[in-house]
Formats: sequence, C-alpha cells, structure tokens
Amino acid sequence: MTSNERIAASALGDRRLRFYDFAMAAFVAILLLSNLIGAAKVSTIDLPFRDQRFLFGAGILFFPLSYVLGDVLTEVYGYARARRVIWTGFVALAFMAFMSWVVVALPPADGWDGQAAYESVFGGTWRIVIASILAFWVGEIANAFVMARMKLLTGGKHLWTRTIGSTVVGQGFDSLIFYPIAFLGIWPTELVVSVMISNYLLKVLWEAVLTPVTYWVVARMKRAEGVDVFDEGTDFTPFRARV
Repeated sequence: MTSNERIAASALGDRRLRFYDFAMAAFVAILLLSNLIGAAKVSTIDLPFRDQRFLFGAGILFFPLSYVLGDVLTEVYGYARARRVIWTGFVALAFMAFMSWVVVALPPADGWDGQAAYESVFGGTWRIVIASILAFWVGEIANAFVMARMKLLTGGKHLWTRTIGSTVVGQGFDSLIFYPIAFLGIWPTELVVSVMISNYLLKVLWEAVLTPVTYWVVARMKRAEGVDVFDEGTDFTPFRARV
C-alpha cells in the first residue's frame, strides 16, 4: 500500500489514476437513477406526535450519494477533476431528458396500453427537467468549490467540516433552485416550501450520517492512488470541463 503524497492539483498532470473513472461512472449512475426513479414522487412518514406528517421527495434516499461521491472526488483528485465529472453528469442528465421526451412522444403501437403510465413516469414537464439540470449543476459546482477552498483553509485537516459545510452550501443552492422552478404554481406554495425545507434538512443529515463512510472511502482511495491533491493555483471557473 503506497503512502499518499500531498501535491498541488496543477502538478497531478497525466499521472495514472486507477479509480477516477470508476468514481465518475458511479457518480453519473447515481445521478441518473435518482432523477429517473425518485425525483417526482413525494412520500410521507407519520410522526408520533400531534398527528404530524413528514413530507419528503423519494429521491432524497439516494440522490445525496452523488454529493458524497462529489466530496470524495474533490478531496482525492481536486476541484478540476471533480468539475469534469460534474460536467459529464450534466451532459448525461440532459441526454436522459432528451431521450425521455423523444420516447414519450413516439406514437404507441395499436394494442399497447402502457402510454399513460409511461407518460406518468417519464413524461416530466420541461420545468422539472430544466430545474433538475440547473439545480444539479449549480449545487454540485458550489459543493466542489467550498470543499476545495475549505481544504486549503484547514490545511487538509478536519474532513468532516468540509463534507458537511460543502453540503450545507451545495444542497442549499440545489433546493432553492429546483423546487420553486419545478413546482411553484403547480403544487400549493406551502407544499413546495415544506418539501424544499424537509428535503434540504434530510440531505444535510444524510451527509452527516455518512461522514464515517466518506472518511473510510477517502482514506482508502488516497492510499490506493498515492495522492492527496490540494487546489493550490487552481482555476476555479465553473465554465470548463477540461482539467
């Protein structure tokens, strides 16, 4: 097992990274599946006091894993490579939206009675599509930026402050953008606000609960890759996919 070496992001160069591609694939898979399967469903849990019910979007159970992976990517490989993964996810999400629109729009064959159900699952409005793509990009870029800058400020110490702090900011942007754009005027305003706040709190709580997992994954990947990237001299512009 190699010891990890502290290096500046600009010095990483073309160094062979064994697990970067796998982390990118996992990030994109979680992003697409959580948006495809869980984004449009609102679930509820009955609370054991005052007959209260807790509303939350079903995708909350899995979508925050993309933020955990985003933290791992930024912590291990640096902001520029995390930004490249975010842009890859952005393009994949846009293509998924386009493919869903084309497939739903195709006329159903005679005798196939699944069109209504298909439209219900895959026929999201363009408001939801635009909100999802925009919220993802802004939230993930903000998450990676805060993670990288805090790593410099803390000298690489106190990883938990970076993972939770970046999630507070990134998921805040994500929630503030997605729910008003997607559902304001469609859902009752109080439902939009309730789901937005509950989802935000759940995402941050999820990140806190998964902190030990993040620590373990980060430590293993740093040792396996033999690197510990610090974004010294990094160009933090979000509008590029090149490392």
